[in-house]
Amino acid sequence: MTLTVLQDVRPWGGPATDLYFEDGRVVPPPNDQAVGEIGERIDGRGRIALPSFADVHVHLCSTRWGLPFRPHTAPPSLMGHIEADRQGWRQDAPIAVKATAMLGRMISRGTTKVRSYAQIDTHAGLERLEGVLAAKEHHSALADVTVMAFPQSGIMIDPGTESLLDDALRQGLVDVVGGIDPCAVDRDPKGHLDVVFGLAERYGKPVDLHVHETGTMGAFSWDLIFERTRALGMQGQVTISHAMALGTNSPEVEDRLFAQLVELDVAIATVAPRGSRPLPYRRLLAEGVRVGLGEDGMRDYWSPYGDGDHWNRLFQLCWQHNLKTDEELRAAAFTATVGGRQVIDPSLARVDPLVGTPGLEIGDEADLVLVEGETLSSAVVDHRPSRVLIRAGRVVVDVDQDDPTFSV
Repeated sequence: MTLTVLQDVRPWGGPATDLYFEDGRVVPPPNDQAVGEIGERIDGRGRIALPSFADVHVHLCSTRWGLPFRPHTAPPSLMGHIEADRQGWRQDAPIAVKATAMLGRMISRGTTKVRSYAQIDTHAGLERLEGVLAAKEHHSALADVTVMAFPQSGIMIDPGTESLLDDALRQGLVDVVGGIDPCAVDRDPKGHLDVVFGLAERYGKPVDLHVHETGTMGAFSWDLIFERTRALGMQGQVTISHAMALGTNSPEVEDRLFAQLVELDVAIATVAPRGSRPLPYRRLLAEGVRVGLGEDGMRDYWSPYGDGDHWNRLFQLCWQHNLKTDEELRAAAFTATVGGRQVIDPSLARVDPLVGTPGLEIGDEADLVLVEGETLSSAVVDHRPSRVLIRAGRVVVDVDQDDPTFSV
């Protein structure tokens, strides 16, 4: 096999160097005798090289990306938003078309690792799931997408949903079992979590639970999640998304929650949300909790915000948590890249976000995003639109300034 060389790049903002790829992996530089085996040469133009972005929390089945702008009309409550989405998703265009356009947009901005939700309930059946799967198949050469069976409308309050979830898992259509607010949505935390973890145990799948619940209610749901994780030996296989019980409980309760997060290797997915109390992000990283970043809904019935550009969401994470130092901004970039990979695939080796060039070492996948910036910190703060995406050692997107046109 011939080598590909990516010339003049700065891994994680460090000194300029060349990177070598073979069979979709980063490989050592060739010796003098093997220099003649170099095939393609890619000009990195002095840009900063990072692992491609990993979005751990996106709702491809809800997006309206590419359609005319629609005024936001959902009621302010959680259930109001759920119902607005449930009633509106069949409008405008098929899910497959909208999801494919949105996933294409994400790829064009540097994302190659995605965990997407697919809503399953008695209103949609498996239709929304099928749309997400169509998008996944369409872009399979450019992105790795894991799909979650997500009972957003509840399980206990929507009889028939459990059977639909089981059907999707039995057919091998989904990779993750989802759940949502066991108390606040279903008002039956034991019943809800028994179904979610029961399906996960039966089919050998990981779990990812939306838990918007705050304060005592949130802590109670977390305790039940930890209890089942421990009983089923699912350490490293559970993610809590949104995680709003953190930052809304007493220090004593929060210490207890942290202890169990660490003991059971439960991951956290944040979307750096507006208008809510920020997570104790620095403490999560300091205690070694796996943390990934997601964009959540994008231009949908939940919110008019979200553009599929993970670089922009990384900036939002830093802005929300007032991250300023080089170390803090580097750690945030780690969360948006390698950290997200570790949430999606807990078997990956744990590495220090502040040491070396994680995700760009020998043997790592040659999935990279090249960005402009004097330093990594300035690149994160400026988050310029210019982007180069390398997938499996091959340039698939190269945009200097304006957003690319990405055909579906």
